[in-house]
Amino acid sequence: MPRKMLDCREMPSESGCSLTLTGEADEVLEAGAAHAVAVHGHTDGDELRAGLRSGLRDAPQATGPGAFVQVIEFSTRSYDEMDALMDGWMADIGAERAAGWMVMGRHRDRADSYLQVVAFDSAEDARRNSDHPVTTAFAEKMRALCDGPPTFHDLDVVRAEPS
Repeated sequence: MPRKMLDCREMPSESGCSLTLTGEADEVLEAGAAHAVAVHGHTDGDELRAGLRSGLRDAPQATGPGAFVQVIEFSTRSYDEMDALMDGWMADIGAERAAGWMVMGRHRDRADSYLQVVAFDSAEDARRNSDHPVTTAFAEKMRALCDGPPTFHDLDVVRAEPS
């Protein structure tokens, strides 16, 4: 059974809290409720716990054979806007996010060039993510911030080694 997680960054909030809880579902719900009461001023009860339960998602696992990784190469002189756009996408898609993890890198030798590596459990999960209306809207806004069309590299993971 996959571990579950709650991420405050994916919940509606004005505080900008960045806490992420990971563990067995019941443990995460208990800790999430305690955190919501102590830090965010919520009242513990059925409504709070139902909201937390709807925000539970599988915790990202290490990528291994059979997984799918997408590498997105793009250039922009508006990285801060791009970063804010990505934060907005994460908040808007919430628990429906299919991506397990993401790494963003800036090229050392080419100004304003970036590579984003995004991992999914499968190519089907990546397709579901791409077809989501929130992702479609994000992609249109992303293209507008890029200096040219982004390049996508779709990779089936055939080998992965732990660090």
